[in-house]
Amino acid sequence: METIVFDIGETLIRDDRYWASWANWLGVPPHTLSALVGAAVVQGRDDADALSILRPDIDVNEASLARAAAGRGEHLDESDLYQDVRPALAELRTLGVRVVVAGNGTVRAGELLRALDLPADLVVTSDEWGVAKPDPEFFARVLEVSGATPQETLYVGDHPANDLFPAKSSGLTAAHIRRGAFGHWWADHPDVVDTADFRINALTELPALLNKSPTPPRPRALRAL
Repeated sequence: METIVFDIGETLIRDDRYWASWANWLGVPPHTLSALVGAAVVQGRDDADALSILRPDIDVNEASLARAAAGRGEHLDESDLYQDVRPALAELRTLGVRVVVAGNGTVRAGELLRALDLPADLVVTSDEWGVAKPDPEFFARVLEVSGATPQETLYVGDHPANDLFPAKSSGLTAAHIRRGAFGHWWADHPDVVDTADFRINALTELPALLNKSPTPPRPRALRAL
């Protein structure tokens, strides 16, 4: 692999703070919102649907703006990173791999991520690109910044529907990481097993995979999660 591109939420960044802050804003115990996020994941729904279960009339965009105006907007610091992020990304760059961070997120999230000074060649979010996963255009942009062929570009993410399936449909090599609610719950789903070129439990497994050729793709019909 010449380039490895990483998803953000629950691949590099823990979502604990994100959901706890929403629970605090909505005035519910964090475990209540966490349980509803888990239920949405199990049902194959967007995890943000948990917010509308709690508040059926919520406009998430408006609520996000209100939180920011109240000084309770997005925040990221070193404690939000999974512990294997810095060592894994640093080792990959030492090995000569181009490291890109590209996932769904706001412009503010992009600023916060870059402020962490990760060992990466590029850090960018979907709002900065103007297109979000799983739109194929997002993965076209990934290939634009990759500097490598689709086969030599590995996309790493936890979410089958947002990361794995569209990355493979766009011709990229793809790794599914068993991390976060989506990553754990769907890790052994037949479509995930059949589609992923690599299945990993930690980012530190990636350097050892660099010289391994993925299994040639098999004909398949991906079922919706």
